[in-house]
Amino acid sequence: MSETDVNVSGVGEYIFANLTPIPLFELITGGWAARIFAAAVEMDLFGVMNRSGGLTCEQAEIELKIADRPADLLLAACASLGLLDKRGDVYTNSAISEEFLVEGKPYYFGGFVRYAERRQYPGWHNLPTALRTNRPTTWNPDEQDTVFDRGDQLVVSMFWEAMHSMSSFTGRVLTQALPDLARRKALLDVGGGSGALAIEACRAFPDLRAAVFELPFVCEIAAQKITAAGFGERISTEAGDFNVDEELPAGYDTISLSAVLHDWDEQTGRTLLEKCFRALPSGGKIVILEDLLNEARTGPARAALVGINMLVETEGGKNYSGGEYTAWLAATGFDDIATIPCQSVTTNSIIVASKP
Repeated sequence: MSETDVNVSGVGEYIFANLTPIPLFELITGGWAARIFAAAVEMDLFGVMNRSGGLTCEQAEIELKIADRPADLLLAACASLGLLDKRGDVYTNSAISEEFLVEGKPYYFGGFVRYAERRQYPGWHNLPTALRTNRPTTWNPDEQDTVFDRGDQLVVSMFWEAMHSMSSFTGRVLTQALPDLARRKALLDVGGGSGALAIEACRAFPDLRAAVFELPFVCEIAAQKITAAGFGERISTEAGDFNVDEELPAGYDTISLSAVLHDWDEQTGRTLLEKCFRALPSGGKIVILEDLLNEARTGPARAALVGINMLVETEGGKNYSGGEYTAWLAATGFDDIATIPCQSVTTNSIIVASKP
């Protein structure tokens, strides 16, 4: 018997010491970490830390109105997750929490955390049902047309705040990864949600004008965000439905699709690319931002997990590989297709292509 073998007494078998169930247990505790994170956001822990400049455990009990045991456990857990720092007896926000988890700051991410906690997680609890029925579990397709319908106003508000949180950061990543946008004149962000990507693009490139193409009620949300950001004169909204309208608005030399194509089945995606192609002038560019699977469909893990989230949240969405998108673009007529790696929230690549 080698030194790496362990005798299981009374069983007469051997197991390898370097093969343990620890990674399986860590998958479980990953779920615990997410719920701790969501609870801390719900209780405004990071806002409290920001306003106070830091708290001892005893002070946190008073501020959060909780007993000493849960206060001690919550602070220790958040520190272990990198959400809080500790010096002596005082806990403070870590750099990432101070930047993204204090409500009111430009890139506040708590909207997505709240949306995940209140809407996505309950749907994920019914994942076996989604797998068996091939139907979403966060909403009922028999009662509304798509996940993007108005539906419950609280859910709608949380959803678009969540999307704004993610898209703001993705917009910054886009401008850093694709400085050639500075030479473009007009950007149409199709399915642009609350306007976050268009805002970041115009903030980075002073000569760029932009428009957000969205459902009418989403355009109302986008207009408010655009005005609040001070870009009302450079960013407009174009109301419509890319699944219904025969054509997209013309007059733009660049069209972006940020985390849009994975919401839909392949045929819907291909049809949307055809509409983009027709709307662009010769020399126009399309920019696709997505979390791409590798060609073997074995990862990356986040892209695969987002794909499962599409099962829970949509009727036909899934994550695709770069090769699949490249094939769709080529079949549509685009050329000069290139993929630029990047790292953002639910985006690991930017695919750029041109209309001849």
